[in-house]
Amino acid sequence: MKEFSKLVLSCGLLLGIVLTGKAQEKVIFEEDFNGDSLDMSSWSYEEGDGCPDICGWGNNERQVYDREFVEVKDGNLVITAVKKADEYYSGKIISKDKVEFKYGVIEVRAKLGTGKGIWPAFWMLGADISEVGWPACGEIDILEYVGKEPGMVFTSLHTPASHGETINTKKTRIEDIEEGFHTYKAEWTKDYVEFFVDGNQVYRFTPEKYDDEHYPFRKDFYFLINMAVGGTFGGPEVDDSIFPVKYYIDHIKVTRSN
Repeated sequence: MKEFSKLVLSCGLLLGIVLTGKAQEKVIFEEDFNGDSLDMSSWSYEEGDGCPDICGWGNNERQVYDREFVEVKDGNLVITAVKKADEYYSGKIISKDKVEFKYGVIEVRAKLGTGKGIWPAFWMLGADISEVGWPACGEIDILEYVGKEPGMVFTSLHTPASHGETINTKKTRIEDIEEGFHTYKAEWTKDYVEFFVDGNQVYRFTPEKYDDEHYPFRKDFYFLINMAVGGTFGGPEVDDSIFPVKYYIDHIKVTRSN
């Protein structure tokens, strides 16, 4: 009778695992931005105007990135864009050489900075960018928003075969996306990348070929979080009356099935 009870219990536990999937989910990175400072074991500041190699960070952006405009407050990462005299300033952090991984479900909860000329983003680059450059490293844009197109969210991938004005992209209209916090998610596997907003699928990318030209996504990547001003995508016009503008990240979580 005891052996039968153990069998029933084991079957019940197995069924629970199958139904919930929770026991098979491994958290490989989690950031809640608690405390009052950035965790420098996970993040680094990226500063300056992108010069001399790629002025305007390669997109003719107007801002200078400075750590002064990045803070951790009330459980959020807060990036602020401002205009001082004739200069625009904002913040950018990256996880290069600190948090890098291959494949997983990436979830970020964010509240957008808005206004004409504002370009908040949450994205990823291949960790081999220093060796192979861009676009060979690959780029995964989990969240991009440009204030000149209210109500729109962009999810894109850049590869050697299609980059810059990439065809691997989807623009999705989401009413009231500017209001409050929303959850953005990417499911990244060796065969596809699929994007979701608030649990709703918005785009799935499956390449024509699984080679480095069409799918450079079978290697480690790292995070970038920033809010640009102007640029070829976010601008070129900027409404100076909107500043200061704040972009909030509440949490980031990366999970992978065992």
